[in-house]
Amino acid sequence: MRLTLRWRVTLAFGFGLLVVTSVLAFATWNIASGYMLRQREASATRQAEVNVRLVERSLSSAGIDELLTGLTTGPDSSILVLMPDGLVAAGRPVDPALLPITLVRHPPGEQVITLNGQPTLAVSRPVAGNAVYVELFGLQQLGRTSGFLSWLLIGGTIVSALIGAALGSWASKRALRPLAELSSAAGRIAGGDLGARLPDQDDPDLAALAAKFNSTANALEQRALRDARFASDVSHELRSPLTTMVNAGAVLRRRREHLPGTAGTALELLTSEVDRFARMVVDLLEISRADQTDDSQAEEIALDALVRNVVATRAEVPLELAPAVVLGDRRRLDRVLTNLLDNADRHAGGAVLVAVRPVGGLVRLEVEDAGPGVPESLREQIFERFARGVMAGSRGADTGSGLGLALVREHVRRLGGRVWVEDRAPAGARFVVELVLRCSDG
Repeated sequence: MRLTLRWRVTLAFGFGLLVVTSVLAFATWNIASGYMLRQREASATRQAEVNVRLVERSLSSAGIDELLTGLTTGPDSSILVLMPDGLVAAGRPVDPALLPITLVRHPPGEQVITLNGQPTLAVSRPVAGNAVYVELFGLQQLGRTSGFLSWLLIGGTIVSALIGAALGSWASKRALRPLAELSSAAGRIAGGDLGARLPDQDDPDLAALAAKFNSTANALEQRALRDARFASDVSHELRSPLTTMVNAGAVLRRRREHLPGTAGTALELLTSEVDRFARMVVDLLEISRADQTDDSQAEEIALDALVRNVVATRAEVPLELAPAVVLGDRRRLDRVLTNLLDNADRHAGGAVLVAVRPVGGLVRLEVEDAGPGVPESLREQIFERFARGVMAGSRGADTGSGLGLALVREHVRRLGGRVWVEDRAPAGARFVVELVLRCSDG
């Protein structure tokens, strides 16, 4: 899976700082450990040279053993004086055979060796009388210091990498904030909020982008308002002649028995189309009104009571109503339920159940029918304007205008909810409107 841009920037910062600090830490460790070793060698060399002079003065006396014991600096140090007639040693016992031959046979010399698994600095100096002075200094303390320094540098490297990653995350978040705002505004516009705009930007590079986006959004909003206004104006202009046509059709329908044959059939077709046209004009007015006006002040609405009142004006429908209060526009909710019931009457022989069911922090308004159902491929399409599903291309009083469910989705979106259709067992469809629940205690 491809990483997001923010993750790539974060990892780049962290890895970059990890590489830099690793190089610096390695160089620091090499320099520091080398410096400490050189200092230890210099100190050991000076001490050995002083001790050699003391040993030369005591070779002819019998107290050289005591002198060497006094010259040892600790339990890890050893002093060996290799003379032609024997060996004199003090401190930690060491087998002379373990010492490097070059160090013993060709003094002076210094060399770091390993004795009994421990790092040791060996310093050799010639002594008068063909003797060789060898002093061994343990480097355990120096090794512990170097180890502590290495762990400290490793820890610092890891911490710096984490700091780099945190810095990269912060920098990427700050740098990508304008893109997040752009994405949010574009999503709101795609969702129908044509008033979404980008805030003013102080950055000259981003100010031009924000200005261009806002001007495009303004043009889109004005175009949508002009289209809605045009539809509203056309619908208003059509209402008067359409009302006349509907009334005239009603008069002619009452005299249907006087128009036998082809004339009567033509009259039926004419009046059904006029009725359908009238419903379409009403729906167009409702859509243009929804597109042009902002939502009214939201109020608390008892959804179960509203459903009971709407259903009471229609044919008897079974109800399952749980107490539920939502915040919204009563007119929109009334229209949503009315359109869903009309859709069930027109396409499924009427609703068989209307229910209000709280689900967690949401409430569902469900309208069920026992009709043929809605094919899965059409479940999104039926909520589009002028989409009539399997009835597309048909004409007649019961085919609908293709705007009822589009109005439902528009009103539900304005109410902050969502709507969908699903299968109902054993047959039929269930239209579900999901809204935010205000409270459910009635």
